[in-house]
Amino acid sequence: MKIIETGIEGLLVIEPKVFADARGHFFESYNKEKFYQIGITFEFVQDNQSLSNAGVVRGLHFQRPPHAQGKLVRVVKGAVLDVAVDIRKGSPTYGKFFAHELTEENFIIMWIPPGFAHGFKTLRDHTLFQYKCTDTYHPESEGAIRWNDPQIGIDWGIENPILSAKDQIAPLFKDFESPFVYGENC
Repeated sequence: MKIIETGIEGLLVIEPKVFADARGHFFESYNKEKFYQIGITFEFVQDNQSLSNAGVVRGLHFQRPPHAQGKLVRVVKGAVLDVAVDIRKGSPTYGKFFAHELTEENFIIMWIPPGFAHGFKTLRDHTLFQYKCTDTYHPESEGAIRWNDPQIGIDWGIENPILSAKDQIAPLFKDFESPFVYGENC
């Protein structure tokens, strides 16, 4: 597998080795030993999958400590613009984002460690998005930042996405007090 640095410490793009022939393809989407070798030593405790049509934006979400989640994300079918925002106070890239297209054709996996807000925009109908999480879902720990926050400046390429009610009213970054400290709890 090929590991690509994103310019934000800890956030990785992973290109797995895909074996394709006339029958189709095969690849390892997760191998504990190989991921440990590249520094992803977290235990994954929950797998999630979402189905979305084109024009949906989900995010920017995170869970506060002590239930912070790292996420290993990929597209099973369809395509997304995947986005991670560094929300670790004291980080040299605090408030910066990284965006990358994940598709069923490119097989790319992203590692989003604890201390990041995460979201995605679906680019195709019937997109299946899958993620492995390092902690289980705790509703009382969930948090969000507004998907179109002007201070962060993500170019989602869409003006009126389909959003959940809570994503429509998520706080702006300027009003956000991060529970994460660079190098401490993430």
